[in-house]
Amino acid sequence: MSGSEATPRVAVLGCGYWGKNLVRVFDQLGALAAVHDPEPATAAAMTDAHGVPARAVEELFADSDIHAVAISAPAAQHAAVATSALAAGKHVYVEKPLALDVADAERVCAAADEAKRTLMVGHLLQYHPAFLKLSELVREGALGHLEYLYSNRLNLGRFRREENILWSFAPHDISMILSLVGREPDRVQAIGSWPLHRDVADVTTTHLVFPGGEQAHVFVSWLHPFKEQKLVVVGDRGMAVFDDREPWESKLSLYAHRVDWRDGLPEPVKADAQAIPLKAEEPLEAECRHFLECVATGATPRTDGREGLRVLRVLHAAERSLGGSYATAAGHASAHDDVMIHESAYVDEPCDIGPGTNVWHFSHVLAGSRIGRDCNIGQNVVIGPNVTIGDRCRIQNNVSVYEGVTLEDGVFCGPSCVFTNVVNPRAEVERKSEFLPTRVGLGATIGANATIVCGHDIGEYAFIAAGAVVTDDVPAFALMAGVPARRIGWMSHDGERLGDDLVCPRSGRRYREVGGDRLEEITG
Repeated sequence: MSGSEATPRVAVLGCGYWGKNLVRVFDQLGALAAVHDPEPATAAAMTDAHGVPARAVEELFADSDIHAVAISAPAAQHAAVATSALAAGKHVYVEKPLALDVADAERVCAAADEAKRTLMVGHLLQYHPAFLKLSELVREGALGHLEYLYSNRLNLGRFRREENILWSFAPHDISMILSLVGREPDRVQAIGSWPLHRDVADVTTTHLVFPGGEQAHVFVSWLHPFKEQKLVVVGDRGMAVFDDREPWESKLSLYAHRVDWRDGLPEPVKADAQAIPLKAEEPLEAECRHFLECVATGATPRTDGREGLRVLRVLHAAERSLGGSYATAAGHASAHDDVMIHESAYVDEPCDIGPGTNVWHFSHVLAGSRIGRDCNIGQNVVIGPNVTIGDRCRIQNNVSVYEGVTLEDGVFCGPSCVFTNVVNPRAEVERKSEFLPTRVGLGATIGANATIVCGHDIGEYAFIAAGAVVTDDVPAFALMAGVPARRIGWMSHDGERLGDDLVCPRSGRRYREVGGDRLEEITG
């Protein structure tokens, strides 16, 4: 089919515990063309209930009037069935997980690219109205910089033997957390227990640490006295709770809690919960409608194959670490694999340094610091203690990155730029309890000899001119210069100054001002 003039026709493969819901919803949306199930009685029940034929898989794949398939088979079959469907020219919706092996998932994604067909993974909660609103709040900065996220997905039964609780319950929560944070973790650890069967974990807790300093944990169990489905998101400006067991009017709540510092000690300042209005809608219906729209228009699904692959990498890292050791989502078990540390540099333990990173002459990485992959740490650089640096960062010579500073991915720090950690230092006054956090956003550039006064956020792709002194928060894409620094223009993703037309002269990316003090890219 081409264009969006007709509803795509979908066959559902697998009509059991969850597949029957896909059958129902695609029928409600006017898209159901046929069903398949290896159990004849199950297939016959779907035929009777929905008035569509039950057909063999080979027939469905050969039928040009069927544009897409929705796969709800056992997880071990997902990759093989999806690959065959794509080879037959069908668009594919596959229930989570995309595959049980990362390499298999990569092959499915490659097959979708080669066939130029839609591939979507059924991470249902990404389509829940409460989560969509929560994502919007996070993007708008209502919670500030995310600090900690945790999810509980708990119940008594239904016990499985073909997969453990991690693979059965956690994919939805991992998918939501990765979406909110906007990147993959660089450290994953899971612990579990096996009360019912020694080969299948019934309870797991997975801890995630991200390059930007965010942390999360996912607690899942099917051996729990009551049902709970809750996601809590804690930022430095507010907190939010998505509780799917609550009625629609209170499924999503925002708490404007904050923490004030008095005499060097944190004190909570509590606020009443604010219920966030939501439009009630069945998430599965929204998910299936989104799939049909993507098939009809060629748009990329919110949970496409690459998103499913990211979730799978985290699941595999968690599975590997169930014995109690740490692992990275990319599969590197050692913190210092493929790292170049010059013989004159010092790296204290414990710290994590990602593969492909170089630490050059006379530099010192203090304990508790985390440096991502493919970074370049120049000469005479001091990092830490307890500093987090993302992937692909470049830190030039003679820079000290003190405790409290977080550099997100792709940050450039020019020679001799300065980060402070207290506002009013005295040599004879101890102020370690007063360190203020500084966050430098994705892709930002800090010029030579610039000074960043602590306690401020530097927005994504901001550009701090050489010698500037930053004394306040910096918006994304802002070009800052002077003492104190003031915005004198806007910069593109590619580091080009934008003219009045707000079009990047290098890449052609287009931008627009929002409210006079914020820039955003125009997409679509």
